[in-house]
Amino acid sequence: MLYRVIDTDELSSLIRGFMDDYEFIAPVKADRGYVFEVVDDPSKVELDYVTTITSPKKYFLPSEEVLMRYSAEENEITDYSVDIKPRVIFGVHPCDINALNRLDLVYKDAPYPDPYYIKRRENTLIIGMSCMPGPNCFCNLFGTDEARMGADMFMQKIGDKYIISLSSVEASSTLERYCNPQRATDEDRKEFRRATREREAAFNKDIPHVQEIAMMMDVFHRDEFWTELGNRCQSCSACASVCPTCFCFDIFDRLDPDGKNGSRIRSWDACTSPEFALVAGGHNFRGDNRRRVRHRFYHKLNGFTGSHDYQLCVGCGRCVTACKANINPIEVLKFFDRKGAEQDGE
Repeated sequence: MLYRVIDTDELSSLIRGFMDDYEFIAPVKADRGYVFEVVDDPSKVELDYVTTITSPKKYFLPSEEVLMRYSAEENEITDYSVDIKPRVIFGVHPCDINALNRLDLVYKDAPYPDPYYIKRRENTLIIGMSCMPGPNCFCNLFGTDEARMGADMFMQKIGDKYIISLSSVEASSTLERYCNPQRATDEDRKEFRRATREREAAFNKDIPHVQEIAMMMDVFHRDEFWTELGNRCQSCSACASVCPTCFCFDIFDRLDPDGKNGSRIRSWDACTSPEFALVAGGHNFRGDNRRRVRHRFYHKLNGFTGSHDYQLCVGCGRCVTACKANINPIEVLKFFDRKGAEQDGE
């Protein structure tokens, strides 16, 4: 890992440097918050944000994409390809970088890698940015408040400077070409430690730190708590729409108006949807909201851990904002904390 320091007034030069060589994606201000979008003007980039409405996941796993084309008349299949330009996603927070690392386990590092996902991943540089947490952030509890891997460049503001860690030749070359990077001094490192402590102290102390969450999911699997959450759930799937690690999808065929050709489409799906576990013959393996809500949290906090040794939730807090019925991981953590306190009092 290579470390360098630049002045804050060099940031626009760095951004323009990436814009010259790549399609540039960064957070911008929208009507109801911040979103990642393609940007061609450095002045539109907004780095002082808590979280974006949705994550950069959509640039690797689109909400809908064509997998192949087919001819119903000729009974032939045509491979579908899309031109993916080299691009940079700038200003990505640690929780979202860790979310991409988890998606890699499913789509890139799996026994059967997904070529569509891999192509987008290989053509994208990730430029990370440290942040200050908001009231719904709990990435510190899940160890995702730091990005130890997954970023080509990571930036931490320290006073009137940025201390930068570099992990790829491409990112290093752009920095050297468009900025005047310096080696970090002892004072820079001291300021970095101060900024780190300030961020750690800013997390919401009302969100409990629960030990052995995966075990708690098993112990209280039949608790009426899940019925209460299920009664609230409207099956709108807003939680999955904003989640940076939800990776379930549906596949369907869409016939062209001519009736002779068509496309096979992959689109996002959600386990909170009533039809998600519905199979031929009409049987639904999770036929009520109680089971669907419980399954969602079980997969996030237990099931993925068993298969990949990581929790699937990264504590970004987006679902806390998106769910108007107040169904979210913070409520689950508070429930586990109450149960643990009750058991300790026995």
